[in-house]
Amino acid sequence: MRIGMMLSYSGGFKETVEVLGDYEKAGLDIVFVPEAYSYDAISQLGFIAARTERLEIASGILQIYTRTPSLTAMTAAGLDYVSDGRFTLGIGASGPQVIEGFHGVPYDAPLARTREIVDICRQVWRREKVVHEGRHYQIPLPAEQGTGLGKPLKLINHPVRDRVPVILAAIGPKNVALTAEIAEGWLPIFFHPEKAGEVWGPALAEGSAKRDPALGPLDIVAQAPLAIGEDVDELIDLARPQLALYIGGMGARGRNFYNNLARRYGYEAEAIKIQDLYLAGRKEEAAAAVPADLLRDISLIGPASYIAERIAAYRAAGVTTLKVNPVSPDPARRLADLERLKGMTR
Repeated sequence: MRIGMMLSYSGGFKETVEVLGDYEKAGLDIVFVPEAYSYDAISQLGFIAARTERLEIASGILQIYTRTPSLTAMTAAGLDYVSDGRFTLGIGASGPQVIEGFHGVPYDAPLARTREIVDICRQVWRREKVVHEGRHYQIPLPAEQGTGLGKPLKLINHPVRDRVPVILAAIGPKNVALTAEIAEGWLPIFFHPEKAGEVWGPALAEGSAKRDPALGPLDIVAQAPLAIGEDVDELIDLARPQLALYIGGMGARGRNFYNNLARRYGYEAEAIKIQDLYLAGRKEEAAAAVPADLLRDISLIGPASYIAERIAAYRAAGVTTLKVNPVSPDPARRLADLERLKGMTR
């Protein structure tokens, strides 16, 4: 089981990277850099590539609407080059609040666009002349839509790898099925090991039935806050604001993917209450309404014996990468917790 970690996109990036070498020595396998509506992820990933030696780097995630498919492929090939083959391309649809509200482009057809983008990226990495006649992307652009001067081109450079691993962020059944069919990895959110089979099992089976064996087994990346010890129970509440934000405020009524996920986990009444409170501006009350058992079941916080039990549950659910967020207020203890977790997952 690999150990990954998400770097914060809200500030202190250089300070975090300064200690990233220590995490690399402690056993960290892969670091993810998100891209919401803060600094871009690409410049930061390049910075990390220059400051590390063994550590894999991944975008977690790039939004599919904000770059052309060919630019996404070029960027991935470039990061794979400067990192000597350590890059993984994480992409996802994000949501209409960010895509339409910040980027000003329509949020439409996420599944079909994702499939086309992955196909185009793999053409670019294989150094084929890119030709794609899809519903959402036409390469070269048809003559009647432009100057008529476009012609098929292939990437000038020879990529380090002709297939950069692709991880898709997905939680809806159709998205998860698509991921199991075409991607090397899957990045869900708020992963509940005991309920994963019930919620996502059919979609994973549907996609896996169409999967190209050349892709290998699906890498399932589950994220969780981390703190190990007899005195860390109160740290579990640190996740309340984030869950309240996603379940309550990350979308409108009837169009909130994370609220739907909480309902599918069996927390329908709680999800409604959290959303009502959050959209009414009562954010602290919304956070307090997040069920304690949900918080605990999606966390790695507690004594070592409990963490060992949770690791076994994640393994049983098919998880191959644990993407953790060490939450101890003590920097030295955060590092020690990750090192300890690495030893427990070997």
